[in-house]
Amino acid sequence: MPALAPRTLVRMCQRSAGVSAALALLALAMTVALTVVLIVIAAPVAVAQAEPEPEPKPDSAALKQKLAAHPGLVDAGALIPELQLDLRYASEDNFLGRSVYGDLDACFLQKDAAEMLARAQALLIKSRPDWRLRMLDCARPRWVQRAMWKLVVGTPQQSYVANPARGSIHNFGCAVDLTVATSAGEPLDMGTAYDFFGPAARPDRELALLARGELSAEQLANRLALREVMLRAGFRVLVSEWWHFDCASHRETRKRYKPIP
Repeated sequence: MPALAPRTLVRMCQRSAGVSAALALLALAMTVALTVVLIVIAAPVAVAQAEPEPEPKPDSAALKQKLAAHPGLVDAGALIPELQLDLRYASEDNFLGRSVYGDLDACFLQKDAAEMLARAQALLIKSRPDWRLRMLDCARPRWVQRAMWKLVVGTPQQSYVANPARGSIHNFGCAVDLTVATSAGEPLDMGTAYDFFGPAARPDRELALLARGELSAEQLANRLALREVMLRAGFRVLVSEWWHFDCASHRETRKRYKPIP
């Protein structure tokens, strides 16, 4: 093979270097283009993963039908025309921060409890004609109890919510949460909000709260007015919540009634 002249070798090297540079630029351009494509493809996936799926809206019609079909439950509102409804778990105005009953507009109770509630309403109207019982919660399915427990387990509020393994008397339709309001629907001042987790809600601390000025005489009188008619009607007091009353003991409730799934 004949030897190449130096000038020819230089030209060949230059051409070779040019080809290599062109290939390098082409590879870089392809890498950039591929990266852009991957970012465009991956971006919607990342956004979709970041957005939580919306919770399904509770089916209040199905819940109402289920409660109406449960053995022994009746619509207390049909028995007590003056009864006011403010079902907090049918709104976001509760400690869960969400509605679990949908638009439920009925207070279901065991017939025994509903009849006792009717007596309490009659006693209240007789002593204070402009006052009405205002229902905050009635029969409560056990799946709602599990949701409540999940929120408070391991916190200082745990003692205020019944463990779903044992169940709440609400889960049998034998407990009520309620307050008192005027006939125009204005709730009376009871000193704390509903579902307030703290000593100020406890009936067994009321005298001490009054002495320390943490409960006013008017607030205590309103609580006592509610408690009087409920006790005279046959309900039992829960010492940790001024708004909660049971139609029977836990043991008797379990013997008489079936839990609501």
